[in-house]
Order: sequence, then C-alpha cells, then structure tokens
Amino acid sequence: MPGGTNVIASRVDLWLDVRHPEDAVTAAVVVEVSRRAEESAAGEGCTVEVREESFGGTVDFDPALAHRLTTALGGVPNLPTGAGHDAGVLASRVPTAMLFTRNPTGVSHSPEESCSDEDAELGSVALADVLQDLLAP
Repeated sequence: MPGGTNVIASRVDLWLDVRHPEDAVTAAVVVEVSRRAEESAAGEGCTVEVREESFGGTVDFDPALAHRLTTALGGVPNLPTGAGHDAGVLASRVPTAMLFTRNPTGVSHSPEESCSDEDAELGSVALADVLQDLLAP
C-alpha cells in the first residue's frame, strides 16, 4: 500500500526546501545533501535522482521600510527571510517588507504550521498600525 508505514517502497519522492541569506551557501548545502544522499543510496544498492524544480535567490527587503515597521511596532525584531512568494516578487518593483506572527511549531508552509487566534489578531492589529503609520506624512 503506497504511503504505508510498514512497506518497503520501490520508489520514494522527496522535496527539499533549502534557504539561507546567502545564495552560495544555499547552493553548497544542496550539493552536500545530494552528495550524501547518493553515497547513502549506493551503500544500500539504491539510486538517487536529484532535480532542481525551482530556485529563487535571496530577497532583500527595503531597509528603510523594514526600519519604519520595526519602529512603528515598538522595536520588534527584524527577521531575515528567504521569501520567494508574493513579497519576494514585489520586492523588485516596490519597497517591500514582511510582518510575521508567532508560529510555535517553527514549521512553515506545511499543515503543521500554526498561529493562535490571539496571535492572528495581534498580527492584524500590527498590520493596521503599520498601514496607519505609512499613511502619515
């Protein structure tokens, strides 16, 4: 049965998401993970096929906007991100930054990612505060 816990699979598909503020480090990690996977597979009489499905370089957000958000929100930390989604696409065209809410699992872009209702509300209030600050001259 595919996906079963007590099955010896004839094939396994795995998706790896590697992120780092420096693109060269990201590339080096992928090379090392691939090398070790191939080495381990060979030791078990298996093969590994590594295929890059996508690569998005590190996105640097607008420092002035990030500073303004940090200030408007009372000195919250400015976190680096390897954003490759909406904000990453926008960053090349308009000043862009991101506002994060707490995620106790630390897991992102997965069903295990979570945000409490209280933190979602706090995030919404913070966003409203930031937007109000951005409207001020």
